Amino acid sequence: MALSRGVHVERMRRALRQAALAAEAGEVPVGAVIYHGERLVAQAFNQTRTLRDPTAHAEMLAITQAAAAVGDWRLLDCTLYVTMEPCPMCAGAIVLARIPQVVWGAPDPQRGGAVSCFNILDSPRLNHRPALLSGILQEECAALLLDFFQACRAAHKGGHGEREGGMTEGADDC
Repeated sequence: MALSRGVHVERMRRALRQAALAAEAGEVPVGAVIYHGERLVAQAFNQTRTLRDPTAHAEMLAITQAAAAVGDWRLLDCTLYVTMEPCPMCAGAIVLARIPQVVWGAPDPQRGGAVSCFNILDSPRLNHRPALLSGILQEECAALLLDFFQACRAAHKGGHGEREGGMTEGADDC
């Protein structure tokens, strides 16, 4: 049974709430939720700084939670909602977890692993290709990211020194 746009919007709003928690914690504001059928089985936000773990992306944490909740590493009958297009690492995990549908809000034209930079989620070379739906609440998802990075740049302006190439120290790590 195909889900209505309204259901996708409602579920993406839950992912946006997770992303807002990430921003409050000083993390890049990306949130993810996973539904197994109609049941919410995971919700997470980026925690790379908090956990000091470069793999602690919202999608990775949610996949781990969902696997525990479902009792299997194969997340069949699940839908992942994430506020930003998954990176290559997360896209690879999505393929390995066999998640049948991925829905995201904002594209990531610089690092997107689903379709923007790398075509991992739609690669005919891989054994699993989920259904993809992008652009759900895109403006809200993108605005949260833009606000976060603008605040980071403002905080790093002046007084923190510049690295080679004019990049303000820490600005790329916001």
